[in-house]
This record gives sequence, structure tokens and C-alpha cells, in this order.
Amino acid sequence: MTTATVKTTAAKTAETAAAKTAAVKGPAAYFPSIEKKYGRPVEEWKELIRTSPLTRHMELVAWLKAEHGLGHGHANALVAHTLAERA
Repeated sequence: MTTATVKTTAAKTAETAAAKTAAVKGPAAYFPSIEKKYGRPVEEWKELIRTSPLTRHMELVAWLKAEHGLGHGHANALVAHTLAERA
């Protein structure tokens, strides 16, 4: 393999990684850090939101913060993404 080929391959790998990172936008961008920080899969959090008797965005955010200890940004991202699925 030539030096030019190695550089081209490395550049393509970097572009692919950047494209994957850029592809996740909006609330879903928080999902990896939510799973890491709180130790539950995102789908589990979303199921809690879906089965909650609360229906308003900020009520759900406040509930996740108070009852489950989530930070505001993480709670907001989960609620926004879950409620958008209903629409």
C-alpha cells in the first residue's frame, strides 16, 4: 500500500465517522450519554414516558427530573423525542 493510499483510506474513514456523528441530530443526539449516565436503555425511558398519566411536555420533564433524577436536558430530549412519535 502506498502512502497516498493510506492517506486516502484514513480520510475516507474520518469522513464516514463524521457523517455518522452528524447524522444524529436533535433530541436523539443525547441518547448515548443518557444511557451511559443513567444505566437504562432509551427505549425503557420512552416506555416510562408513554405509560405515564402525564401528557404535557413540561409536566413529563419535571416528573423525570424529580422522580428519576434526570438532568433537564436529558429529560427534555427524551420527552421531545417520545412525544414527536405520537404526532
